[in-house]
This record gives sequence, C-alpha cells and structure tokens, in this order.
Amino acid sequence: MTTDVILRASDVHRSFGGVRAVDVDDFEVERGSIVALIGPNGAGKTTFFNLLTGFERADGGSWHFEGHDLAGKPAYAIARTGMVRTFQSARVFPRLTVTDNVRLGAQRQRGEQLGRSIFPWAWRSQDDELATRALELVEWVGLGAKATDLAGTLSGGQRKLLDLARAVMAAPTLLMLDEPMAGVNPALRQALLDKIGELPGEGITVLFVEHDMDVVSAISDRVVCMAEGTIIASGSPSEVAADPRVVEAYLGGSQGDLRDHERRTPLDVPVGDETADPVAVEPDVTDIEEAMDDATDLPPLRDDEERGSS
Repeated sequence: MTTDVILRASDVHRSFGGVRAVDVDDFEVERGSIVALIGPNGAGKTTFFNLLTGFERADGGSWHFEGHDLAGKPAYAIARTGMVRTFQSARVFPRLTVTDNVRLGAQRQRGEQLGRSIFPWAWRSQDDELATRALELVEWVGLGAKATDLAGTLSGGQRKLLDLARAVMAAPTLLMLDEPMAGVNPALRQALLDKIGELPGEGITVLFVEHDMDVVSAISDRVVCMAEGTIIASGSPSEVAADPRVVEAYLGGSQGDLRDHERRTPLDVPVGDETADPVAVEPDVTDIEEAMDDATDLPPLRDDEERGSS
C-alpha cells in the first residue's frame, strides 16, 4: 500500500567549517502521523529543523512539502505553505495579552496589508473572526483563565502551551515542535502531551524533537534517530530502542532507558523534575486535573483558515 508522504527530504547537508553538522540521505514524514526526531546533543536535530524551515541555508539537497519545492525558500514563505515550527524556548510578546499573542499566529491577515489597513471595513470582519478563534485556542490549551493576562506573567510551561496555541492559529498542515517539553513543569506536561496527541485527529501532522524517551514512547507513531548529523535508525519506538546503534549513540548502552519500548498512553508517562519550572518543582495532582478540566477540544478550522486561502 502506498503511503501518503507529506514531507520528503533527500541528500540534505550542511557544514560548519570542517564539520558536517547535517548529512541526511533520505527522510520522510507520513501524513497524519506523529514522528519523533531523537538523538544525543550535537546530533544535528535542531540544525536539520532549521534547514527544513528556512532558518538556515543548506549546502545542498532537496526537500518537498505537499508538492512544494522548499529548498532555498525563506522561512515566511515556507510557513505560508502550511509547514509551521516552534522553538526550544517559547517566544512571547510579554506586554501583549495571552489572546493577542495567539492572534498574531494567524496568517494572511487583511489588516496587515498597507492598502487595506486604512479601510477598517476591509478587514474588520476577519479581525473579529480571528479574535474568536484565538480565544477558542487559548481555552483549548487550558489557559482560558489567563486569556487577558499579559504573556510576560506566564510560567515557562504556560508559555509552551501558548506557543502551541499560536502555532495552531497559523492553520498548519505539518507542525514541527523543537523540544516541546523542555522547561515544562510536570504539572503541565501532561496537558501539553494530550494536546499534541489530539493534533493528527484535526488534520495536523506532527514532527517533534525530544530528549525525553518517555514522552517519545508515549505519543510517537514513528521514531527517527540522528547521530553525528546522519540518520542511524528509523521505526517504531520499540524497533528504534532495540537498535544497537541507538543504544550506543543515544541510550548510553542501556535499552532499559526506554522501559518496555512500547508506545504508551500519556497517562503512563512518569514525570521527573529535571526540566521543571523553578517556581514549582513538585508535580501537583490538583494542578494536573485543573489543567485538564480547563482545556477544551480543539475547535475546528474556519473556512478562511484553509491552506492557501487569501
């Protein structure tokens, strides 16, 4: 059976001085899947992300997304095709409200065009719709109670939730998350995991970089492991965990680091405090329940948020 590949990269490479940071011969992401990109520090994962999304230029190679040749394209043009990414550190506008931060994620806003900006009637209806959509997404990630708070008052984990909502506001087909759990308090990690797991059901394919193997085994359909800039293994979490090259390069020689090597439900994921927010290190069951209660189902895309709409 032919698979529906949404992203395909071939012979992508990038060197810094005499060091080849990325040297990927073949890489694919299937539509509707959650794919984890793992590897030790310095493996080239984030650099590969940057190349695919236009934040760095590749020395060579090609990659296609939804039939679009993206090699050499700038980041904004790639985002407009429906391939959207986040960064390791959640970036917010601290003096804007949580809802306004999310609104900024919407693409092709008519009010941003110089010719239309001076005529409110040309963009007012869309602006009202985007405000409603943004509030829906704020509630979806469980930040409804903080919708009117300044984003600068949020904790690190809450900023990650805001970052996810803003990325979804861009109506992506493929969402690329760079270490989405980094810096997230254990009390909020479960809520973020659940929301990422919902995305394929809403037509959003997910590719994410992650170091936490419990997170990887919890939500990934497929795992790709990089080491020294190259892909050394690809398959299910159990297959990759059993690969001797992965054990040597990433797991430090112990397969037990991935526990049973099977995909788990998010509720099975144990959490540690090594990446917790400094203000709240210990997980609180009450906080988790409140976050889950506050979060809502992902609201459906509106007609004017379809890919390629103007």
